[in-house]
Amino acid sequence: MQMKLKLTVAAGIAAIAGLAAAQEVVKIGHVAPVSGAQAHYGKDNENGVRMAIEDLNKAGVEINGKKVKLEIQAEDDAADPKQGTAAAQKLCDAKVAGVVGHLNSGTTIPASKVYNDCGIPHVTGAATNPNLTKPGYKTTYRIIANDLALGSGLAFYAADKLKLKTVAIIDDRTAYGQGVAEVFKKTALAKGMKVVDEQFTNDKATDFMAILTAIKAKNPDAIFYGGMDPQAGPMLRQMEQLGLSKTKYFGGDGICTSEIAKLAAGAKTLENVVCAEGGASLEKMPGGAAWKKRYDEKYPGQFQVYSPYTYDATFVLVDAMKRAKSSDPKVYTKELIKTNFKGITTTIQFLPNGELKNPAITLYVYKDGKKSALN
Repeated sequence: MQMKLKLTVAAGIAAIAGLAAAQEVVKIGHVAPVSGAQAHYGKDNENGVRMAIEDLNKAGVEINGKKVKLEIQAEDDAADPKQGTAAAQKLCDAKVAGVVGHLNSGTTIPASKVYNDCGIPHVTGAATNPNLTKPGYKTTYRIIANDLALGSGLAFYAADKLKLKTVAIIDDRTAYGQGVAEVFKKTALAKGMKVVDEQFTNDKATDFMAILTAIKAKNPDAIFYGGMDPQAGPMLRQMEQLGLSKTKYFGGDGICTSEIAKLAAGAKTLENVVCAEGGASLEKMPGGAAWKKRYDEKYPGQFQVYSPYTYDATFVLVDAMKRAKSSDPKVYTKELIKTNFKGITTTIQFLPNGELKNPAITLYVYKDGKKSALN
């Protein structure tokens, strides 16, 4: 009897093991900087993907009638274009089913060619340079407003709402920074504003005294900065030191983070910041507030900007796989363009070039060190 019981138990364990082995694993890649000065953005993005995969696995994912288990393959591109293409190639070689990423336009644009060449779709919820979708790759999708919306929205607010007349422009020479600054400049000029100075820095700099001193001599009503918060924070501190305490400070989603308040280290110039994000504010997103509560419980103090979009991007990929009844990129990629998915950020539908249909933008200011939506 004991021997029979042992055999039955052993057979049961073997059957369970066989079932587990038979369950298909579908890997989704994620790439962002998780090292270096922009690591806080990258970790936030990765958290969004991890949370989506956990939620999907908990609910149970079936593709063509078979249960599958989703796994993340996370890579670090350190916000460096060369490392970005290397990470993309690694994901191609690993034959992941799809990719969420990258964060920066400067890494996403060259990586998009790698994904196109190996036939793996990628969805970015963070890279905003309009040039990303210009090649017309059928593997490239964006679920956030691009710089055309962000730069022009900020310029309209500066000219129409604040009635500002003059502006100085600084950018960090990256694809993102240059792109958003150029759109702001064109729109500001069209609105009758005068650009009194243009200066350049890079995405590793921390000393802006020479640039700001030159700008101060031109006495602009505002400064527009095309770049990210590791530079914007110190810049705000140095603006205060130079007495530019009444100068408005504009920027795109790259500076529109909670981290900028820490990086500005108590500088009163933070109160002069007006920044823009692609998408609705969390409070106005269809599932934003409830999702953010869960995110904060899971990843306390790590929220920045883009994790709701990387969360939705993961669901968008899996939704296309379900509809195609396949996780094979060759089969399901063509379903992405037909997406009509009710996400937590918005209802996601795509234009023929992979851009999001009807993207929203939200302007923010900082009150008592906290980001607050203007619209």
